[in-house]
Parts: sequence; C-alpha cells; structure tokens
Amino acid sequence: MQTLKLEKTPMYQTIVDDLKRKIAAGAFDVNEPLPTQVEFAKIYNTSEITTRRALTELANEGYIYRVRGRGTFIRLEPDGKPKEKAIALERIYLAHSSIPLGTFSHRFYGDLAAGIQEVCEEHGIRFHLWDVGHRNALPAKDEKTGFVLLPNANTNPDLLRRWKEEVRKLVTVHFFYPQLQIPYVIVDNLTGGFLATQHLLSLGHRRIGIVLTGKTALEMNQEFSLRLQGYRLALSQYNVDFDPDLVSVIEMDEESAEMGYAGAKKLLSLPKPPTAMFVTSDFKAVGAMQAIKDSGLRIPEDISVIGYDDTVISPYMEPSLTTVNQNTLNVGRKAAEMLIFEWKQHEEGRLLKEEIVPKLIVRDSTTELDS
Repeated sequence: MQTLKLEKTPMYQTIVDDLKRKIAAGAFDVNEPLPTQVEFAKIYNTSEITTRRALTELANEGYIYRVRGRGTFIRLEPDGKPKEKAIALERIYLAHSSIPLGTFSHRFYGDLAAGIQEVCEEHGIRFHLWDVGHRNALPAKDEKTGFVLLPNANTNPDLLRRWKEEVRKLVTVHFFYPQLQIPYVIVDNLTGGFLATQHLLSLGHRRIGIVLTGKTALEMNQEFSLRLQGYRLALSQYNVDFDPDLVSVIEMDEESAEMGYAGAKKLLSLPKPPTAMFVTSDFKAVGAMQAIKDSGLRIPEDISVIGYDDTVISPYMEPSLTTVNQNTLNVGRKAAEMLIFEWKQHEEGRLLKEEIVPKLIVRDSTTELDS
C-alpha cells in the first residue's frame, strides 16, 4: 500500500497566514509599528531570512507597508479591513534620455540607482536602466512594470502626458510637473541652497557670491532656481541685503570646471570681491577653486568655498571641499517604494509627492571670516 506523502507548508507561509489572522482579529495596534523581523524571528523561533520573506509577502499583498526610519505598519482601508491584494510589480526601470553610462559614476545618479536597486532587492523585483532614446519609447505596457522617470531640463511635458494617459505606473525624480499630476520625488533644492549659504553666514561671511548655471538669473531650470531661492532666504534671515552683483550665472550644456572658473573670475573682478562663494555644483567648484588660486588667493583663508553634490572627488581636493550631499540614495528608495506600495491612478485633490532633505558636509574649504 502506497503512503500518501503530504507537502509541508514552508515556515514563511505559516508566518504569513498567522499574521493575516492576527491582523484581521485586531491583534496589533494600527498606529504603532509591528515587531521587527528580528523580533518576529524570536517570536516564531526561526531565522531572520524567513521572517524577512514573510514580511515581504505581506507587503506585496498590501497588508503592510514600510516607512524608512520608522518601521512597518498595517495598511488598512477606511472600513478597518486590510487592503485587497494589489497587482505586484515584477520589474522597475529607471528610464532616462540617453544619459551616458559614465554619468552614473556621479554620486547623484549612482546613489539614485543604488536606492532603487536596494528596494527592488528587498522585494524580489527586477531593476534595470532604460534609455528612451531618440524615439522617446518605453517598453510595451505591462501591469507589472513600473517606471522611475529621470527627465532633464529639455524633456517635453507632452511626452510624459502621453505616458500617463496610457496609465503607466510612473514616478518622476529630479524634475516635477505639477500640471500633469504625476507622482514625484525630488531633492529639496531650496533647503540645500539655504543650508550652504547659512553655513557661510554662520562663519561670519556677509559678502557671499553665488555661481549658477543658466542663461540669466531669471532663466534657470528648477534645481538652480530653487538653490538661488535658498541662498536669498538665508541672506534675509541674517538681515543681509541681496546684491545682484554677487550672482554669477554661466550658460553651458553640461556642468564643468570651466563654468566655475569663469563664474569665479567674474566675482573676483568686482571692486569689492566676496569673502565666500557658494558654487552650485562640485564640478563648477573645481574650476572656481582653481580661479581663486590663480588669482594668488588662499582657500579658505582668503575666500571660503562651498560646492553642491558631494561627488566622489570632493573629499580629495586641496583643500577638501565643503559641499551639500543631495541624499539621492533616499530619493531612489522613496521612488521605488512609492511605485510598489502607494501608486494609484490620479485621484482629484491627491498627488503623491516627496521632497528629500539634503545634507551639509563640512570639510576644509570653509572657515570663519578673519575680521
């Protein structure tokens, strides 16, 4: 007589089923985070790998969601019941417009991609780069595919509008388009500009030059316009008058040392040069620092310099560059989490959006003003 062999339920599935029952029975406080995967491993006498998989399954089915830095929470509908299972994503693309692959070695782009990849790995989702190219084309529509769009200053909003009308799962990063009501995650560039300028003001500087990218002070893209607003806000909080002569705007297609050199030379030629410069990218800061040295001045003893981006070379410059890290690892993470857990077709009066706060990185290129 042949014995019937029963398949044993995997431990992670046992945990999933048990937690579903407990969630339905109200065993957890919906306002408090659930136990961590380490704590669940002790509760169920199993490994962290097993509890991690169980929590990932519950997240994919819409029962729970994660908030970075706070924990894991139960996701409920207004009637108090868990959300119905959503269509789980199987892949996420970071879609860009012909950005050279070498550009992803820049901290902004590299950290952005790394943040998306981290979240995708946590949830068993494939992650790829996708170049929309000159045809401005995305892969064929698929309900299980999401896109983190990385537009540039020349991206045509009508293209994004078309993709939205196709009901693609889209989140934009770096640039945003409020008129299109597409979810977005951006760096808070106004705060970044404020942090850079406030740092120099806190060191006693009052005559602070700023080097920007654009045609004029009135014709700049979103990121540089917001950094200028942050600069002006910091000045106003210290009761320092805004001086248009201290604004140096240079137009080129790509950020470069040459731009910074030209912008710094313009500021240094003033009858009363600045005692500090906020150069709004590290690439420009490289050139600005060279211009200052070529003028026979010392950094930071004669002029303090602060950049923006915290590129990989910034700590190794002479002197090491004080700068602003855009925290794009968290931009990437939040964009991926938004696609996986929060995205839904537009609802009137509700737009998913997030602004990630950058971080000031103080090094040797700034110092107190020698009065």
